[in-house]
Amino acid sequence: MNSLASIGIEHIDAREWSCIDFISDIHLSAQSHDLMRGLETYLKRTEAHAVFILGDLLELWIGDDCLGDAHFEIERACAQMLKHSSQLRPTYFMPGNRDFLIGQGFMDQSGLSLLCDPCILETQGKRILLSHGDALCKSDLDYQAFRQEVRSKDWQNHFLALPLSERLSLAQKMRAQSQLKQSSLSQKDYAELDAPSCIDWLEQFNCELLIHGHTHRPMRHPLTPTLAREVLSDWDVNASPKRGQALRLLDGQLQRIEVF
Repeated sequence: MNSLASIGIEHIDAREWSCIDFISDIHLSAQSHDLMRGLETYLKRTEAHAVFILGDLLELWIGDDCLGDAHFEIERACAQMLKHSSQLRPTYFMPGNRDFLIGQGFMDQSGLSLLCDPCILETQGKRILLSHGDALCKSDLDYQAFRQEVRSKDWQNHFLALPLSERLSLAQKMRAQSQLKQSSLSQKDYAELDAPSCIDWLEQFNCELLIHGHTHRPMRHPLTPTLAREVLSDWDVNASPKRGQALRLLDGQLQRIEVF
């Protein structure tokens, strides 16, 4: 296993916050105005002192320069909404597998604070490891090869040099291919996080809990008698019933808050 200790890790000291929310996998797109309104309502009403968005806020992201193009209405509206939220409370964002190209331009316009994946959160007497989660789906070899390619500087520089329209077309094709692959998998074959790798991460950084998204299977997974991981919910207003949760850490205790 690759050691993260050699590359260092971001550490957030949040011991003054007694109420923190974690969300992920909102998957906003041009077709998701109801979902946008749901997120806006949640961000206005949450009692959390800080909110951590652990990836896949948006279904696709083709570069921060799209914010300067009037055709990308949902992206511009999202940045404006988050700007208001970040004025109410600290709001953090960690890129996921759908929006890994979000950079400082979006951070500046939204007021979010950008997180590395993984990072450590120290709060309420706990050391928690935060991740989107896709890097730990080690059994999906095709995805891991793809992830390594698109996270490289060479690939990103080439992609971001293309016209916006061409980038959008390529991103939509990649998304369609991913959906086709997922539709062919049974529930038991769908990629899950590798437990030994999760334990390795937690032990390296002296953390007791890993909080992540990506798999859309909200539940707690004990890993050892002292280590565990908590999976965040995806959000879907078109599901029956509607689906969406925030995982809240309140005075040292975790609880799941229904958003819809």
